[in-house]
Amino acid sequence: MGRSRAHFMGWGGGNPGGLFAFLFRYLKGPPSVLPKIGAHFGHTFQQIGKQPILMDNASQLKEEGNKYFQGNDYENAIKSYTKALKVAKDKSLQAVLFRNRAACFLKKENYAQAASDASRAIDINASDIKALYRRSQALEKLGKLDQAFKDIQRCATIEPRNKNFQETLRRLGASIQEKLRVQFSTDARVQQMFEILLDEKSEKEKREKAANNLIVLGREEAGAERIFQNNGLNLLLRLIDTKNPELVLAAIRTLSGMCTDHKARATAILHMLGIGNICLWMSTNHEEISLAVSNLLQAIIDSLTGEGKKEEHGKEDALVLDTKKDLKAVTMRLLDMLPNKKVSGQGRDRALNLLNKNIPRKDLRIHDNSRTLFVIDNGLKKILKVAGQIPDMPNCLPLTENTQLTASVLLNKLYDDLRCDPERDNFRLLCEEYIQSKIDPQDMDKTLHAIQTVSGVLQGPFDLGNKLLGMKGVMEMMVALCGSEREIDQLVAVEALIHASTKLSRATFIITNGISLLKEIYKKTQNEKIKIRALVGLCKLGSAGGTDYGLRQFAEGSTEKLARQCRKWLCNPAIDTRTRKWAIEGLAYLTLDADVKDDFVEDEPAMQAMFELAKTSDKTILYSVATVLVNCTNSYDVKEIIPELVQLAKFSKQHVPEEHPKDKKDFVSKRVKRLVAAGVTSSLVCMVKADSAILTDQTKELLARVFLALCEDAKDRGTIVAQGGGKALIPLALEGTEVGKIKASHALAKIAAISNPDIAFPGERVYEVVRPLVSLLNTERDGLQNYEALLGLTNFSGRSDKLRQKIIKEKALPDIENYMFENHDQLRQAATECMCNLVVNKEVQERFIADGNDRLKLLVLLCGEDDDKVQNAAAGALAMLTAAHKRLCHKLTEVTTQWLEILQRLCLHDKLNVQHRGLVIVYNLIQADQELAKKLVESEMLEILTIVGKQADDPQRQHVLKVARECLVKFMDYGMIKPMSPS
Repeated sequence: MGRSRAHFMGWGGGNPGGLFAFLFRYLKGPPSVLPKIGAHFGHTFQQIGKQPILMDNASQLKEEGNKYFQGNDYENAIKSYTKALKVAKDKSLQAVLFRNRAACFLKKENYAQAASDASRAIDINASDIKALYRRSQALEKLGKLDQAFKDIQRCATIEPRNKNFQETLRRLGASIQEKLRVQFSTDARVQQMFEILLDEKSEKEKREKAANNLIVLGREEAGAERIFQNNGLNLLLRLIDTKNPELVLAAIRTLSGMCTDHKARATAILHMLGIGNICLWMSTNHEEISLAVSNLLQAIIDSLTGEGKKEEHGKEDALVLDTKKDLKAVTMRLLDMLPNKKVSGQGRDRALNLLNKNIPRKDLRIHDNSRTLFVIDNGLKKILKVAGQIPDMPNCLPLTENTQLTASVLLNKLYDDLRCDPERDNFRLLCEEYIQSKIDPQDMDKTLHAIQTVSGVLQGPFDLGNKLLGMKGVMEMMVALCGSEREIDQLVAVEALIHASTKLSRATFIITNGISLLKEIYKKTQNEKIKIRALVGLCKLGSAGGTDYGLRQFAEGSTEKLARQCRKWLCNPAIDTRTRKWAIEGLAYLTLDADVKDDFVEDEPAMQAMFELAKTSDKTILYSVATVLVNCTNSYDVKEIIPELVQLAKFSKQHVPEEHPKDKKDFVSKRVKRLVAAGVTSSLVCMVKADSAILTDQTKELLARVFLALCEDAKDRGTIVAQGGGKALIPLALEGTEVGKIKASHALAKIAAISNPDIAFPGERVYEVVRPLVSLLNTERDGLQNYEALLGLTNFSGRSDKLRQKIIKEKALPDIENYMFENHDQLRQAATECMCNLVVNKEVQERFIADGNDRLKLLVLLCGEDDDKVQNAAAGALAMLTAAHKRLCHKLTEVTTQWLEILQRLCLHDKLNVQHRGLVIVYNLIQADQELAKKLVESEMLEILTIVGKQADDPQRQHVLKVARECLVKFMDYGMIKPMSPS
């Protein structure tokens, strides 16, 4: 790029002053040009400063709306028509305004509102043919073909010779017939499928095919409705009763499709199946069935809360369903599953995941947190019971390796969702009451549950857990457990100590007593499980200095010794997985030391062991693995060290943070290369796929940071794409923390800038990448992010019109146009190249045709730039625009008096590509109109074309010569020139 990253970071990505700097260069032209340009821009600035004049005349407002409509500004047209309707008294004028507004809503694809406005116009004048036709169009889009047919039939009766009406009538008639045919054939297919599935004598292959077809039908609106209307629910229940896993899965997945995005049907299915039965099915030990039932319940919840993606129309609009009671019943059932011994570990995980996903507010700006308060009042102690389970104890609830951490995540989300201190105090008191009820010096097993519960809270809302540590008797019991002879006591106490030492600045007791307690246990115990946990506690306490080389807690070399021991345990397959993951937990702290990072990436078996563990079903490891990778790639935020402040700190004898020699760029790049070569991407992809509440927004941010670090070198991006990195980045760019989404979007931009989109993001996935790229186009992002996002969009916009349409739909055009004004060469070049690809789209062309904007003028002026690449892109855009519309050929000659001089410069350019594009523009002008051709033939352009056209044939220049000669031939066709006779 020619500029350092620091340079880009410096100017912040979008300088509004760039516009004025850009224009100033062109306002220094000849005096004859200045009045015209000055007057034009003076008018623009005057418009910005003017106060709008209020018009109370309905006719004037209607005309204003018509002008907006003609200029494709449908939003302002709607505003004008709406204002006019408020003051219009004349009924006929009202009808015109309603039908005009209906036309606007049609353009904006708001079909329900378009149909409504057209109906109001028809109520005033039943023979309003325009309103009837517009309502017919809207109703057709809403799927109400019968009603649309009636309206177009009336239109055809009023104007029987109108070919458009007759054609629409035929088309709608055929559509209705096809719909009826499909409906009847669907009924038969549904019946046939159920017969095959319920017949035990059916061939296995036939049954599998019928099951898959049924699932597909359930996802289609017509199919779902036919199943629902034709006794399908009872037949689906019969499939579930067979207990055959394949048939049960087919039935559950069909029900999920039927519930998706349809409130009325979801409500009916919930009542007919019963929430008790649904939760019972979810409690099964069969993982696939449990997950399928969880997805069914999520589809029901989404439909009841109105969070479905599709708009519902027709009969659904008329139904007013009170879903609060049903949602409350679902929540209560999920909470009841948590302490129930009959519920499997899988089922308990599903219940916790559903609560995590649906109870806390997704946006804290929403005031209502009643669902959270309901869960705290009715289920907090049930969640605490799960968090306090001890897997090695008798009477433990059935758990998976993920259950307790998922419960801690839920506690954290509920606590974060509280809005005020009284709500938080209530939460704390409920926790204290529960823990106090478990502390019994006479019953050590009961006390163990109390300490384990505190440990669970410390993994969730840490500040609350820290307060619980201060409860009377809690710390004393932890110390007593550390000295116990029972291994289970030591195990629980050590884990509690580890979780309590997360924030050393607040855990004063741990700082004072933790190291000595843990060292004593580490020396005494012969149990590997306890030994490794004690070591992790020491790792945690030893990493208090973070990345500051000057704040090492242990003696020189001690950190590396601890890390070697962790790697040794990690690579030992004889140790159980639950214990090995603690080794990664230790490395998550130790890799803050650069020596440890370097040693780790050199240890191939240790890396592979960690990657393999990251791919297992145990998701409690996600955060630790992500932390190790962030540390190894140095992708954490580093505070900028300002030399003046360093000097000041030294002068005042304050501690100054030091950078480890191995944290410099060269060392980091080598570590990244080692990780990529070791296959880190496939592990990251598996981690992103985790359908679990344990994949928190914070973990997603860490994964996004790692991906961005891996994508830094363009040579590695192909490997990352090949291992599924492009696909994995999409959800990270759309969900999570703001920082995480930006990091993932930037990584996507790096891949999109240089990769073939069909390979990097195959199929429909490529359209999901557009939004993250567009999100980087604003002044809050740095220049490098702006630049690489523009490169990615340029790459995409050159692939297909569907992609161009998606970029337009995401409202990227205004931002791209702003960067074309930017006073930074590379940004202006990237934006212009992107626009060059986008002008192929008709909607973009219309923006250039519309009056009252300077888009075409900007392109012409950019053709006069000194930057070859900017000239090339701007000339390419102009060539395509002038080829597509004759009107733009005329407009080009009117936007600036410099147009001819700029064209001449293009046609004499020393770069063949630029010269070729300039000659194509000239040819388009000549082709468009004889008057334009006359202007060119009377200028020096004729001489330029003659000189270029007379050059000897040359394969490298042939495309240039060909266009120049075609221009001359066109002049001859018009009779403006003739070949000279040889002398």
